[in-house]
Amino acid sequence: MITWYGVAVIVVALSGAVLCLVEALRKRSPNDFTMGATLLVALGLIAQIVVSIAAPFAGNAPVGDPVEFWMYLIVALLLALGAGFWALVDRTRWANLVLAVVHLSVAVMTYRMMVIWG
Repeated sequence: MITWYGVAVIVVALSGAVLCLVEALRKRSPNDFTMGATLLVALGLIAQIVVSIAAPFAGNAPVGDPVEFWMYLIVALLLALGAGFWALVDRTRWANLVLAVVHLSVAVMTYRMMVIWG
């Protein structure tokens, strides 16, 4: 896993969490900004999948358990996609709170993936 890219995904996820939390506290429904932040996180995780497939061929193999790493990565992506779908279906302020919690979860999971990779 590329360290700077993992840090970038964490920063985007934390920024999205703050944005979604502020919008939830303002009692607003999901809008283009909160959905866009979720889309950026999901795209970042999809790119991380591509990087994680290519990295071992370039000599950057994981130090920790690869199954654990892949489970974290797949679940983080599914969380982001599921929360985005939730926000499209449930157009209340609670959907923004769900997005904020998912963004925080993705940030923590990405940090854990960085630790597992080595």
